[in-house]
Amino acid sequence: LSQFLQENHQRVCIFFDYAKRGKNTAWSYFLPMLNRQDLFTVHMAARIIAKLAAWGRELMEGSDLNYYFNWIKTQLSSQKLRGTGASVEAGAVSTSDSSQYVQCVAGCLQLMLRVNEYRFAWVEADGVNCIMGVLSNKCGFQLQYQMIFCVWLLAFSPQMCEYLRRYNIVPVLSDILQESVKEKVTRIILAAFRNLLEKSTERETRQEYALAMIQCKVLKQLENLDQQKYDDEDISEDIKFLLDKLGESVQDLSSFDEYSSELKSGRLEWSPVHKSEKFWRENAVRLNEKNYELLKILTKLLEVSDDPQVLAVAAHDVGEYVRHYPRGKR
Repeated sequence: LSQFLQENHQRVCIFFDYAKRGKNTAWSYFLPMLNRQDLFTVHMAARIIAKLAAWGRELMEGSDLNYYFNWIKTQLSSQKLRGTGASVEAGAVSTSDSSQYVQCVAGCLQLMLRVNEYRFAWVEADGVNCIMGVLSNKCGFQLQYQMIFCVWLLAFSPQMCEYLRRYNIVPVLSDILQESVKEKVTRIILAAFRNLLEKSTERETRQEYALAMIQCKVLKQLENLDQQKYDDEDISEDIKFLLDKLGESVQDLSSFDEYSSELKSGRLEWSPVHKSEKFWRENAVRLNEKNYELLKILTKLLEVSDDPQVLAVAAHDVGEYVRHYPRGKR
């Protein structure tokens, strides 16, 4: 049935017409199947639902959409599906089968996020946290590719680019880029970075993403990638675009911009600004800007980080802030 729809997207109309006669939705027949024990049935149903929702003349809404997105989040968060049906004994799902099923779920999300309305619904369902959780767990390259593909889709919307600022997307993607041995993973990361810079309509947002990329050494990675040859022209074009944009940002980079970007990345190092008397004398009070945004990040790192270097640098910076801004002792 899934293949039947794949061969001709217009065939989803058959299901919508039939459902309308019974005053149902096209996916109402398949949503209950997500609770079955048989993994094959569950994932075929998930695929069919995604195709009906993405290609149909009506959008999935309300409780149906919430239910489906919550199901996807649960599967991706667990990164495995347990089956206890006749064909799959409890605990007997092989690693390869488990990976295949999770990739199927990720494929459903990829299809759904091609529709702009579903992007907003996914974000409202706290779906970005789910994606970042999967990417932070050192998953296989195929699942990496699929999750980053979803980030790329989200970043087509200027509103989404603004919203995604609250997540540490750039450091996570830059780490994967540095370790990537698969061209498809490299390609989709570069495309996601490009969208974050190109689709953002606010100058401050573009600058924040650019500074984060510079802080995470993406510029150096791009220079290395630029020395290689690719069959895919999109990769070369994206590398050139990013090199140009980040090069422009470097020219405008102040020491405070550099410090702010490093702090927001959560990856504090003993870079020169931390021990610069001139820097603290001129900029300590700026940690109070935007309702103490940077100061709050600094103190939060002291509470949650388990990295000795991050803790040492953060403690030092708090000391410098208090020394140069006496009212900060309060």
